[in-house]
Amino acid sequence: MTRVTGIGGVFFKARDAEALRAWYAKHLGIDVQPWGWAAFRWNEPEGVTAWTVLPASSDYFSQPFMINYRVADLAALLEALRSEGCDVAEGSGEESEFGKFGWVTDPEGNRIELWEPPSARLPG
Repeated sequence: MTRVTGIGGVFFKARDAEALRAWYAKHLGIDVQPWGWAAFRWNEPEGVTAWTVLPASSDYFSQPFMINYRVADLAALLEALRSEGCDVAEGSGEESEFGKFGWVTDPEGNRIELWEPPSARLPG
């Protein structure tokens, strides 16, 4: 019997949902629909979406969850976010064998991870 086959969605609450949706649309280019929903379609041979459970003592992020968004050009996005006055974390642009990583905090204090996969794993 097949059970879980991937991540179907991420849900979170906001003090000002309309304003937060607008921030995500403006700064991250997420096509948020009026009812608050956005779809991402991955066209990648591996079809990989990470799902990770960290110990409560981890200092990788402070809120109960963090969303990791795939991006095509991390350096350009980080530059744009900084010029738009967004809270981009120090150390953003870090590179490892897993790709390039950056972090930005949304207006409600949620830390967001931005990930540019290694070039061999980019979609399309």
